[in-house]
Amino acid sequence: MSDTATVFNHNVAARRDGVRIDAEPPVRHVVVVGGGTAGWMTALLLANSAYGARLKVTVLESSQVGVIGVGEGSTPWLRGFFEGLGIEESEWMPECHATYKAGISFDGWSTRPGYESYFHSFASMLDNMTMAPFIDNVHARLDRADVHAHPDRFFISARLARECKAPRPQQSFPFDVWYGFHFDSVLLGRFLQKKAMDRGVQHVVGHVTEVRLAESGDVASLALKDGGTLAGDFYVDCTGFASLLMGKALGTPFVPFKDNLFNNAAIAISKPHDGPIMPKTISSALGHGWVWKIPLTTRYGYGYVYSTDFCPPENAEKELRGHLGLLDADVPARHLEFRPGRVAEPWRRNCVANGLAQSFIEPLEATTLLYVQRTAEMLVAALEQRDLGEGTRRRFNDTLNAGVEGTRDYIVTHFKTNTRNDTDYWRANAANTHLSEPLQQLLRTWLASRPISAGIAQGKFGRGYPIMSWYSLLAGVGLFPGDPRPPTAEEAKYDMAEVDTLLDRSAMNFPDHRTFLGAIPPKPKPSSLQVYFW
Repeated sequence: MSDTATVFNHNVAARRDGVRIDAEPPVRHVVVVGGGTAGWMTALLLANSAYGARLKVTVLESSQVGVIGVGEGSTPWLRGFFEGLGIEESEWMPECHATYKAGISFDGWSTRPGYESYFHSFASMLDNMTMAPFIDNVHARLDRADVHAHPDRFFISARLARECKAPRPQQSFPFDVWYGFHFDSVLLGRFLQKKAMDRGVQHVVGHVTEVRLAESGDVASLALKDGGTLAGDFYVDCTGFASLLMGKALGTPFVPFKDNLFNNAAIAISKPHDGPIMPKTISSALGHGWVWKIPLTTRYGYGYVYSTDFCPPENAEKELRGHLGLLDADVPARHLEFRPGRVAEPWRRNCVANGLAQSFIEPLEATTLLYVQRTAEMLVAALEQRDLGEGTRRRFNDTLNAGVEGTRDYIVTHFKTNTRNDTDYWRANAANTHLSEPLQQLLRTWLASRPISAGIAQGKFGRGYPIMSWYSLLAGVGLFPGDPRPPTAEEAKYDMAEVDTLLDRSAMNFPDHRTFLGAIPPKPKPSSLQVYFW
């Protein structure tokens, strides 16, 4: 992701290496309130800290609160999560019906001829050979030169997705590809629970009836429905949108993104499948929102993300069923509601909010688990640094809030740059002026036919996503001048046939996706030469 996040992760490793073997943690007992993927991922990373068993971790899970279980996608950061814990893909992926994800296809967001669909690729080492031609061609096309500037033709991940190949090459192929995953979120939560408990995490089933505060304002203890009490030194609020600790008890303000992002509801439907498995999420624009299509090993997960301000739920379900050819009412559909936004302070007093209790942008680009993982890793780093003071909290909050808002800006850009004119929903998104100043500056620069790469690299705008992603989005929807001219010899210096040959021959080193999932081999040791643009 961003350079700031990269530096932070290097600092995490350095601080962890510096923790003395006999050092005592700054708190003795961390209580994670809420299970699910967010709660158990947080607990597992805490249990894996340098303190080991000296840090007691308890997950309090209510039997009265259901878990939202849908087919879900991730960013490539989830790969690093499992690798850091020493958990092989061959162990967790079959248990969670998981598949590989090389990127995201956006279909129908643009109506510009030749740009009705594009693929947002995850990065690979091989992209070091094709990134320069892509960026140079985009710059030439911004200057009206008629050169090929659609991202799908430049990156290996797009080829793998199109050919239904797993993004893990033969060991003889020297280029690694970064990838994410698709999985059943309920099964992943159960797997993480098992792993966390194997590593010493305590599991308590109980329903919180009251959050009791100390005179200082810190969380002191939790009153449970059975009459019991659970107390810790530090708390992590993973109670979802209910935000029992951070919002209701500590009164932390919520910063809504409603003016930036209109969607606030989703409808989920599953459909079995047994054919080829594309290693990609498909995000298709419909009349009042967009539909995800996520391939698991035995079924597709579909979800219609829309705004109730433009379409009532019953109409949205009818539109989704028509899109899928599932007008049969016997196929169940689940209606979900969400609120885009973030808490003002992810860390307040002796409590950190994580998961939906902290922030949610919207399902597009599958960033929820990214921030769950990042928040937990940052908390572990603070504990290992043995500094829970005001300065650490301020830096923690500033880093997370900047990341969430930068990611929001990238997602807002998908909606802002659409060219659909079929409904009020899409027209309102295109006309939306509630954009952050950095996003306005980025779009002004692009629309003035000037490169945005320098501004992104310098952190002036485009926070949270790399150059490759921003160029793929804006070029992918065809946001170019409409009067192309013949290119000069310098502008036409790249032979696209050579790019095609490189990627075609490289794709031959990758296996069929479904076949590979049937017998996933151990991961090879990572190369010290790996360089990614992600």
